[in-house]
Amino acid sequence: MKNVFTMLVWVLTVGVCPAAPRVATIFGDHMVLQRDQPVPVWGWAEPDEEVRVSFAGQELKAVTAATGKWTVTLEAMTASKDPREMTIAGGGTEKPVVLSDILVGDVWICSGQSNMEWPLQAATQGKEEVAAANYPHLRHIKIGGGTSPVPLPDIQGTWQVCTPQTAGGFTAVGYFFARYLQKELDVPMGLMGSNWGGTMIEPWTPPVGFRQVPELKAISEGIDATDPTTEAGRALHLKLIADIKVWIPEAEQAIERGEAPRPAPALPVLASGTDGATQIFNTRIHPLIPFGIRGAIWYQGESNGGEGEIYYHKMRALISGWRTLWNDEFPFYFVQLANFGGANNIPAGGDGYAKVREAQRRSLSIPKTGMAVIIDIGEAGNIHPANKQDVGARLALWALANEYEQKGLVHSGPLYKRHTVEDGSIRIEFDHVEGGLMVGKKVGLEPVVEVEEGTLERFAVAGKDKVWQWADAVIEDDAVLVSCPAVPVPVAVRYAFSHNPQGCNLYNTEGVPASPFRTDDW
Repeated sequence: MKNVFTMLVWVLTVGVCPAAPRVATIFGDHMVLQRDQPVPVWGWAEPDEEVRVSFAGQELKAVTAATGKWTVTLEAMTASKDPREMTIAGGGTEKPVVLSDILVGDVWICSGQSNMEWPLQAATQGKEEVAAANYPHLRHIKIGGGTSPVPLPDIQGTWQVCTPQTAGGFTAVGYFFARYLQKELDVPMGLMGSNWGGTMIEPWTPPVGFRQVPELKAISEGIDATDPTTEAGRALHLKLIADIKVWIPEAEQAIERGEAPRPAPALPVLASGTDGATQIFNTRIHPLIPFGIRGAIWYQGESNGGEGEIYYHKMRALISGWRTLWNDEFPFYFVQLANFGGANNIPAGGDGYAKVREAQRRSLSIPKTGMAVIIDIGEAGNIHPANKQDVGARLALWALANEYEQKGLVHSGPLYKRHTVEDGSIRIEFDHVEGGLMVGKKVGLEPVVEVEEGTLERFAVAGKDKVWQWADAVIEDDAVLVSCPAVPVPVAVRYAFSHNPQGCNLYNTEGVPASPFRTDDW
């Protein structure tokens, strides 16, 4: 009896003691907070409860809304390697939440599908890389969670310090990107690994992104039709409720008669799972907003690999949607798909990833974007090329040149600029020629080397008959002159425009490869 009385007192005591406020999961031990900008911190507690947050000499207070959510915003802070604590306390006497070992630096989202998710331990020389991964000021959190038709409030994940014991599971591309930046900038780096193998771009994109791109009207209308905050969605929900009211007595009468009722009215939904629009954004990106970030890196496209121009519009929706919700035009650097599969020796090309690469190149027209070209480091038989070192480094070059404004840094390979027809030839001019053009060769992790007296490969030309022929291509000053005896009046050029353009070898003299391109829109 005494034990029962003691337990009852304990239960009642626990029931009346106020619970400590809860902070969103993205805030945890070992995290990195974004430097040089205001830093929102949020969580949940009892309605109308005062919450106090302390960090780096700042003391902030908030009162929870009726929903129980609270938010405070720390003033901008400079980078700091000093491990500090954050304390979150409620209005009562409960024990506060204490988060430890917090640094201030730059935070990058590392998103996309399996080539971004690919772990460090599986990269080229993975065993050696993991053993050397002792970077206490580099931190990583793997964002977990499934799919959802509606935005979720929180994520799954835990921040980890980069050590040989933890780094093996980090995103390899993100790790090499951050390591490169950290060595150049000497500031803490935080990586939010929000990625999922085999996923398309649509589930990563928020509704507002689709709505901002007229070319994706069909997708946005499908979203709006099931969103109760829109006129169409509200009407659909009200009609559903009315139909259910009719169905209920019908179902009751059917049961009374010993019959199975007809199926209940159901709300139409978009495709579910990892292919459904917004489904992964709702679980792995939405709960991160508005956590302070420096920018995003993106490696995706294989699952949309048969697409062309429409992928460019989907990139517009993804980038614009994220930026709108963060209220920040942060930099967004992405990877153009690598060479993969069997070589196509047909001059016209256009097979496999050729068109989606062209859409990715076109995405450079979106402000504050950059593209890492990796057409020289893929593997014919492996959709997951193991050389992630060069991928991360080439992304980092874009960030250093643009976001961190390091002057004189060569961050891009040659990008098609314009062409002119000259006496049976076509002259191709490029942006990012830098010190000049060259025939180059890339082997493994070794730097690109110039091939003396080498021959440019994978150029094709066509006349107005649209019949493509392999072409002779020579470097002339800072341009490439393309011709073919079989095409006396050429009108268009394609370079490396195939799934696996084996042998493509145009670089600038700094060793950064040229992007595949075409001058036509046939």
